[in-house]
Amino acid sequence: MRLAALLVGLEAAATLVVAGVVLWLTLTGDPDSVGRALAEVVYVLLGAGALAACAGGLRRVAGWARGPVVVLQVLLGALGYVTAFEADRPLLGLPVLACVAGVCWFLATPEARLAYSDR
Repeated sequence: MRLAALLVGLEAAATLVVAGVVLWLTLTGDPDSVGRALAEVVYVLLGAGALAACAGGLRRVAGWARGPVVVLQVLLGALGYVTAFEADRPLLGLPVLACVAGVCWFLATPEARLAYSDR
């Protein structure tokens, strides 16, 4: 469970960096709509917060944490696939897919299932 929590925490940190980059590009560039760009930053920050909360929950083996992590991994997996293959940015998308696969793997181990079956 600790490795899954570590990977989800890494995803939260990476998502926070993405929010910072989008904010920087919004403030220094000329977006079509500043309001929409800032709304995107807020949306990404909410995702980072959700990932960070879930990482903490996984670390404590909280019963509520596993479901949201799986849902977020499905969303991140779709994002990684589109980025890697449809947007032709494999250097960005493939690490996301690898991290998603790692989290799903660590959540599917017998130890993780046993930890949650006692709850």
